[in-house]
Amino acid sequence: MTHIFVDNKKYDLKNVSEDTPVLWVLRDYLDLTGTKFGCGVGMCGACTVMLDGKAVRGCQTKLKEAYGKNITTIENKEDKELNALRIVWKEHDVAQCGYCQSGQLVNAAGLLKSNKNPSEEEIKTAMRGNICRCGTYNKILKAVSAVAKG
Repeated sequence: MTHIFVDNKKYDLKNVSEDTPVLWVLRDYLDLTGTKFGCGVGMCGACTVMLDGKAVRGCQTKLKEAYGKNITTIENKEDKELNALRIVWKEHDVAQCGYCQSGQLVNAAGLLKSNKNPSEEEIKTAMRGNICRCGTYNKILKAVSAVAKG
């Protein structure tokens, strides 16, 4: 198998090594640069994407793990959870520098897909691996909670 689906669009990747991290497939081969490179070792969360609805680190997920699955990126305009989070993110003025925001939003969307009504503690636990250099953690918590509450 040599194809993947990114934001519900099929891409054939015959000339890409199956050991290439999904992050670099997105950025270098598909020119989808909304997903950011942060640390490269899966510790900061800037590269978070969803693989079949589950948040994963794009820098640590190999292309071969994504074959036949759908990758959801920050660039997805159809994802219900991402769209709701985008609106609330603005209402709560979450973003400052913005660099971590694509990973924060995608990680939060993955949480909401698996748990429609997470507690404050569950949100904190799920978001713990996404680093925000500006320290907007309280705003992120409030925004995710607002979407969870509807």
